Amino acid sequence: MPDLVLTLPADLAAADASRLDKALAEAAPESAALSRSRIAKLIAAGAIMGPNGPVTDGKARPLPGDYVVTLGEPDPIDARPEDIPLDVVYEDDSLIVIDKPAGMVVHPAPGSPSGTLVNALLAHCAGSLSGIGGAARPGIVHRIDKDTSGLLVVAKTDLAHQALARQFEDHSAARRYLALAHGTIDPADPRLRGLPGVSFEPGNVLKIATLLGRHPTDRQRQAVSLRQGRHAVTRATMLESFGTPPTAMLVECRLETGRTHQIRVHLAHCGLGLIGDPVYGGARRASARALGDASEAVAAFPRQALHAAHLGFAHPVDGRWLSFDSELPPDMQALLDALRGTPAVDATFPG
Repeated sequence: MPDLVLTLPADLAAADASRLDKALAEAAPESAALSRSRIAKLIAAGAIMGPNGPVTDGKARPLPGDYVVTLGEPDPIDARPEDIPLDVVYEDDSLIVIDKPAGMVVHPAPGSPSGTLVNALLAHCAGSLSGIGGAARPGIVHRIDKDTSGLLVVAKTDLAHQALARQFEDHSAARRYLALAHGTIDPADPRLRGLPGVSFEPGNVLKIATLLGRHPTDRQRQAVSLRQGRHAVTRATMLESFGTPPTAMLVECRLETGRTHQIRVHLAHCGLGLIGDPVYGGARRASARALGDASEAVAAFPRQALHAAHLGFAHPVDGRWLSFDSELPPDMQALLDALRGTPAVDATFPG
């Protein structure tokens, strides 16, 4: 596996400058899957060279400059192939595009050791997947949450993984999400215009550009920060509003970056939490006066109403532009129908 070079800038944020392992984890691209614990293991193995030689202490204060990380050959993954049905949208020798259902975890974890997308892919692809992040596992270059539905691409070779990862890192891959959220986007709303990192672009597009990092007191959550974390940019466009007065909306979100929980955190930062989101949606209740009977459907929705509806990227081998669209899953379509109060209509993005 090729070495990875991580560059720490001279103007490190105060929090990132406190210890080297944290700074390196923040500097690593998402596709490298370099957690702080993984970096600690690499340091212990003598696999990281810093500006002054081998790195031996992850707690040391980081120095600006280049750090060369030798990842080595992947270890066998501790996961079993499982014959789980997959909705395969596209597949060739280099990659596979999956339409993931809500409720499916992407990676095995202590709380979800089986039944994951990785388990299903290990069976479906029968050993032809790439080794990334120190383990022989599927080359998943971007992730969606367990309770988010929709499209994601998985590399089947190291070459494809590296090429796809570059597209996600340089923002040339296209990703669009559909969400149902509380509130509406109003360019005249002084509260929105006064929020840090929030602005409007032509076409009433809400741009949210902040740093995102771990919540200071809840390690399971992400939070907007003004001083530390990873740069994150989301653009949101309201497609429809619902209620009298309007209190809910169908919104299209375009990702410039792909941080953990990015859409959920950014919309919550704007007071526009996703319907059904138990973590970031807050205690906001749907107004029965504004939404009528649809308020019951909103209150009963069991997951964050978020769907990865469009995915586009250049093929890693021949350069063809590949574009995929996914219709809303039945639960989100039923909620949208309840909010509209009209029969179902096609919610697929144009190609």
